[in-house]
Amino acid sequence: MGGVGSGGDRRGRMFRLAGLPAMLGLLAWAGAVVAPSAAAATPVVTATIPVGIAPGAVAVNPVTGTVYVANQGGLFGSRGTVSVISGRTDKVTTTTRVGSGPRVVAVNPVTGTVYVTNIFSDTVSVISGRTSAVTATIPLGLAPYGVAVNTATGTVYVANDGGGTVSVISGRTGTVTANIPVFFGQHAVAVNPVTGTIYVTTAFNGTVSVISGRTDKVTGTIRVGSFPFGVAVSPVTGTVYVTNALSGTVSVISGRTDKVTGTIHVGSSPRWVAVNPVTGTVYVANALSDTVSVISGRTDKVTATIPVGVGPFGVAVNPVTGAVYVTNDGSDTVSVVSGPLQNNFLFVNSGPAITNGHGILLCSAPGCLTN
Repeated sequence: MGGVGSGGDRRGRMFRLAGLPAMLGLLAWAGAVVAPSAAAATPVVTATIPVGIAPGAVAVNPVTGTVYVANQGGLFGSRGTVSVISGRTDKVTTTTRVGSGPRVVAVNPVTGTVYVTNIFSDTVSVISGRTSAVTATIPLGLAPYGVAVNTATGTVYVANDGGGTVSVISGRTGTVTANIPVFFGQHAVAVNPVTGTIYVTTAFNGTVSVISGRTDKVTGTIRVGSFPFGVAVSPVTGTVYVTNALSGTVSVISGRTDKVTGTIHVGSSPRWVAVNPVTGTVYVANALSDTVSVISGRTDKVTATIPVGVGPFGVAVNPVTGAVYVTNDGSDTVSVVSGPLQNNFLFVNSGPAITNGHGILLCSAPGCLTN
C-alpha cells in the first residue's frame, strides 16, 4: 500500500467528488477504489466471528479492510484486548493487549493508526496499523469513553465520561493539546472532516454538544431524546445521527442549522450508530432487541431489521465493500452483515488512486473507471 503522496510523488490521478473539498485527508491507495454500481439485496448476516470478552465498539480501516474490536475483558477490564480482524477472511489475525476496560476504538485510515480508550486506566492506547502493537499510551481525564479522528487533520477527540471534558490529541505528536469543558457524562464523539465540527453526546442531560474544530470551543447545544448514546455524521451531507438509548429512537440533525429535523423509531436501547458515506445508509445496534436497524439516509425510514447476536453494541461500516460489522456484547462475537455495495464495484485500474480518507472515490475524470 502506498503512502500519502505530495507534489511529484503522486503517481495517480487527482480525483474530486462534487461537494467535498480537496482538503480532506487525501490518501494514496495502490489498488482498487470503488464507486457504487447496482443495488444489492436486503442485508443479511454472512459471518459470525468469535472475539474477546465483552466486545464494545468496532472500527474499520476502509483502505486495508482491517477491523478493530475493543474487548473490555473481565472484571474492571483486567483482560482488555483489541481483536484485529481481516476483512478479507473474517478471521482474527492478532489480539493486542491494551489498558484496563477498553471500550471504544477509532482508526485513522490515512496513517493506519488506531486509538483505543481504556475507561478504567484513564488512558488511550495508540496502536500501529502496520504491526498491531501498542506504540504509545496517552494519559487522559477520568473514564475516557468515546473517541473519533478527524481524517483531514489527524486530530483525535476523546470524551472523558467522568471528567466532563473532551481531550484534543495531536495525531502527529500524541500529546494532549486542549481539554474542552462539556457537561458531565458524555459518551460518544463524531467529527465531520469537511467542516471540522465535533459532536459529543451527553447522556445525563439529553443533549449533543457542538464543538468548533478551529477554536476548540462549544458553539451550541442540541436537545435530543432520552439518554443519547451513539453519534455518527455523514461527511457528504453533514447530517448527524444520534441514538437515544431510553427513547428507542434516532435523532436526525442538520449539520448546517444544528436543528433536529427528524426522529426515527428503531429497536430497544439503541447504542452505536454508523453511516455509510457512499450510500447514505445508517446502521443502528439495538442492544435489547438483538437487532440492527437499517435506515435510508434519503427518506429517514427504517428499511430493514437484521437479527444479530446477543446484546449488539458497536457498529461500523466499510464504505468500500459495504460490509457492516456489529459487536455482540452478550455473545462475545462480531456479526458481519452484507451491505448495499457488497460485490458491486467498479474499479480504478490505473495505479495508486486518491481518496478522501473515507474510502469515497473522488473522481470526475472521464474514463477513470473500468469494469
